Amino acid sequence: MSQHDELPTEHHDPLISILHKAIKVAIKILAVLMVLVIFWGVADVFYVMYNQLLAPPFLLLSLSDIFKTFAAFLAVLIAIEIFQNIVLYLRTDVFPLKLVVATAMMAMARKVIIIDFKFVEPMHMFALASIILALGITYYLLGKNHDEIVAS
Repeated sequence: MSQHDELPTEHHDPLISILHKAIKVAIKILAVLMVLVIFWGVADVFYVMYNQLLAPPFLLLSLSDIFKTFAAFLAVLIAIEIFQNIVLYLRTDVFPLKLVVATAMMAMARKVIIIDFKFVEPMHMFALASIILALGITYYLLGKNHDEIVAS
């Protein structure tokens, strides 16, 4: 496995070394904050479900209620993906490009799932489709490149 180190703590310039250490501390702080966001998101999922199930009609969900619940679930899953990206930034043997693309794909999937078609113009849909297509092609090419590296 080839080694890369985007933020080496040993550098010939002491100031750069200190700044790299400071950035690594900031990344760790972001990881802690992201865990708090994930737990807050899980609490929000419970809150949304509780409110939707107790509202009349009792214990029944309308289609819009289901979409609100899906949106809350997917937001938490995206936060977990972002946390994984943050953790990978701390490692020096992994470049998380494929995970970043996968996170973007999940965010776009969330957008498509919760979209309200009554308020969306056709150009907006074409833009979303273009972004999803570009991300899908990128993900495929990254996977293909990975398979070629592993095979050789």
